[in-house]
Order: sequence, then structure tokens, then C-alpha cells
Amino acid sequence: MARSATTLHRLLDVLPVFAGDHRVTPLFTLAPGSAYDTDALAALDGAGARTIPWDEAVTGAHHRLALAASPNGSLHLLPGPLALLPHGAGFNKHLADRESATGLDPGQLLHAGRPLADLHALAHPSQLARLARTSPTAAAPAKVTGDPTLERLHHSQPGRARYRAALGTGDRRLIVLTSTFGPESLLARHPELPQRLTATLPYDTYQVALVLHPNARARHGAFALHQWLAPALRAGLVLPGPYEEWGAALIAADLVITDHGSTALYAAALDRPLIGAYDGGRELVPDSPMAQLLAQVPRLTSHAPYPGQLAAALAGHRPGSVRPLADPAFAARGSALDLLRTELYRLLGLDPPPGPVLPVPLPEPGAAPEPVTAFTVETASTPDGVRVSRFPAAADGPPGDHLAADADRAALGQLQTAALLYRRGPATGAPDWPALALAEYPACRTAAQILAPDRCTVRTRAGARLAVVIDHGPGAPVDPSAVLSAVHARRPTGADRFRCHLGDRTVGVQLSPL
Repeated sequence: MARSATTLHRLLDVLPVFAGDHRVTPLFTLAPGSAYDTDALAALDGAGARTIPWDEAVTGAHHRLALAASPNGSLHLLPGPLALLPHGAGFNKHLADRESATGLDPGQLLHAGRPLADLHALAHPSQLARLARTSPTAAAPAKVTGDPTLERLHHSQPGRARYRAALGTGDRRLIVLTSTFGPESLLARHPELPQRLTATLPYDTYQVALVLHPNARARHGAFALHQWLAPALRAGLVLPGPYEEWGAALIAADLVITDHGSTALYAAALDRPLIGAYDGGRELVPDSPMAQLLAQVPRLTSHAPYPGQLAAALAGHRPGSVRPLADPAFAARGSALDLLRTELYRLLGLDPPPGPVLPVPLPEPGAAPEPVTAFTVETASTPDGVRVSRFPAAADGPPGDHLAADADRAALGQLQTAALLYRRGPATGAPDWPALALAEYPACRTAAQILAPDRCTVRTRAGARLAVVIDHGPGAPVDPSAVLSAVHARRPTGADRFRCHLGDRTVGVQLSPL
């Protein structure tokens, strides 16, 4: 039984406990009454899952066991055994107008004085203790079984390199923003932060991704979100999907900036450096695992440049130092699915299949970033060449010393003001396209054709015609357009050899007459 995309995703992470068992058939139903039920079952459509109307589900004709990941809704109408699973980590938020945590409030867990569920699966003994102090009756069916979503994340960690490749991260540091939903969320209080980060962080050093709570997507819709985030998306912001892709982004991340949403506890369990961006309010439960975490991590401030704050957090991270911050939220690590399978088969009255349950590794994310079409570029001479720092062209970004634009994708105004224009791909149609670009755009001082990752041709306003060969060295190739900014800064007139420093990478550059 799902009420929202969030609860559905939690249920999908549990279903491997039934994998390979022909005696068990999964059916899905959507309980009415949630403000976040838009597209809640969309993830099932492509998979061919069978769904039944709520009115049929409450008859009990189709099922022997009901699974739910939220205590809200008319669960008492479902006949037969009910297993209740958490749909987050840590029970960190107050229930509206109450002091208890949502998901641990007896008013949600009891009906007519009796527990709704035959099994209430919890992730940590402290959660069971909190519930027992409030209501021994509500705690009666509760058992500590661990967190199946964390188990899936843990088993997916060998895919980190694949996830980073799918996101286009390369050698950059991936900064992941996590925003829960509601008026105290990061995106509600700091809607400008994604754009400010993408505009002010060096593009070849950092990549930025935004993980949104599924309820935010359900409330606003993808169209509105993409419109609000359009400047950041054009600057390379990655927006992972609400199911599975967010987990892949956490595994791929180098640092996580978080509000009070429980996603940060998963990031901590993965030992990712954390920076807090929660301004306080009424939602966070004092002494909850999330409150304890936020009290121990650095805070993001708008009063200091973001690159320095992120660099300090990355430099100060020590492997293994963050993982203990998640200990108050997760127990039974590595055995959550096996424990759940034992309990669920007990409710079904069946013997579980032999052998351990195998978590399903997360797939590669499909949320590739939009290509950046124009950069504001800062260059500085070094003893052996040029250091290049590029920023997506934006009104609130640094001024730079020249604008570099993709001649096939940038806006007309950017093409008319760019000092460096480049075109990617073989020189077909116009073999000497750089000469045409110099003639058409008077502001252009350097025009280049990128023929391959390691080869370009260049024409300058001063009349030089040069071949550019890039020695990328070990690691993935750097973006040739960034090297062209170094060539532009050198104001070359003939053969030259120098080094281009780009983020943490240094590549060799050789110029020769064309």
C-alpha cells in the first residue's frame, strides 16, 4: 500500500526479500487521502506491476499480507496481517501540532486502542525505546530489523566510478545538495543556493547535484521545478530522479550539503563529508539522530565564499570520521533484509527460501547535466604556462577576463561578445570555420575547431593559424575548450609549448603552425 512516491520507493527496496519465490505475488494499491500521491505509482508502470483499486484492496480478496511504509491513511480497513515499515531514517520531524515524532506517534499507530500493525519494523533500538516510553501498546508489535535502503546503498558502493561517469563528474568534486520538503527545507529557505553554487564554483573543479524529496516533486511538478532551477540547470546542475538515482548520487558524492532531511543520515553512513544548511525551526525533533548530526558538522554560511568553505570541509575530512554520526539511526547493518524476510514470512505462514537475501545494486543514473554553452574564464600566468578557472556565464558569477562560447549552442548575445569561440566536431561544410567566425563576430579574438579530445585548430585575430595538440596524461581527458582558453590567454603567434592547469589537472599543450 503506497500513499506517495516516498512510501512506494521504500516498499520497492524491501521486495528483494521475496525474490525467486513463486508462492508470493506482489500487488500494489494507492491509498487515498495523501496530498503527495501525484504519480506515486508511475515507477511501476514501466515495470509492468499489477495494481488494484483501493476499494478492492480493502476487501482482502487479493492478499495474505499487507505492506505499508506510512502509518497514515485508513490502514485499519486492510484485513489480514499488516507490516509497517519506516519511510525515512531516524524519525527526526515533529508531527504537526504535536511533540512526538511523525511515525512514532501513538495516534498514528493505534486504532480503537489496538496496534494497526502486526509488525512495526524499526531501524534502531533507540526508536523502539522512544516508542515504548510513549505507548507500550503501540510498541508491542515493533521489532528492530535495520534499514533495507541503507543496505542497498552499502551494496551499491562498488558502482561509485560508474555512477560518476554517468553523471559526467570526471575528476571534479561532486557536491550534492539534499532538500527535504516543506517550509523549513533547504530549497524553500534558500532557493537561490543551487544557482549561486553553480555560478561561483569553478566548473572544472566542482559539479553540483540537487537531491529533492519526492514530495517536493509531487507538490510542484517537474515543469515548475525545472523552471525555477533553469539558471542552475543551464550551468550544469544535475537533478537526480527521486527513485534510485538519488542513492547513486550520494554514493558518487564527495561532499553533501544538507538541511534536516533524513537523506543526510544515509550520506553519513556512507562516510561522506557533510555541511549543514538548516536554519532551525519547529520541525526538527531535539536529540533526534538528525539533530545530533547537525550539531556536529560545519555550517554553510553566505558570509564567506563558497569555494573556501567547501575546500576546508573536504580537506578536513578524515576517512571514517563521519560514519559514527549515523550510528544512532541504523542498527543491524548488513542483515536488514534477512531479518525482514524472517518476519514477513512469519506473517505469511510460510518458510522462507534458503540462503541470504541479495540486495539489488542501484542502476546508473540517467540524469545527465545539460551542456554549458558559455563560460566566463579567469586565467593567470604560471612559471610553466597558464592556470584556467571557468565559471558558467551568469549575471551573478565572477567577471573573468574573457568569455568563451560554443558557437553552435550559445545564445546570440554571448556569441557577439565572446572573445573565444569554438566549435566541436570534424571540420565539415566549412573547412576553415575559424576564419568565418572571426569575420562574422568582431569581438572574437580567437576561433577554434575542436577536432578530437586531443586536437584542435586555431585562428587568431592577429593572423596566427595553429594546430593544438593536448597531452592529457593519465586520467580522463579534460575538456579541450578549457585548454583553448589557455591558448587564447597566451596570445600565440607561432610554435609554443606550455602547460595548462585546470582544477586539479595539468595537461601539456603544444602549438605548431598549421
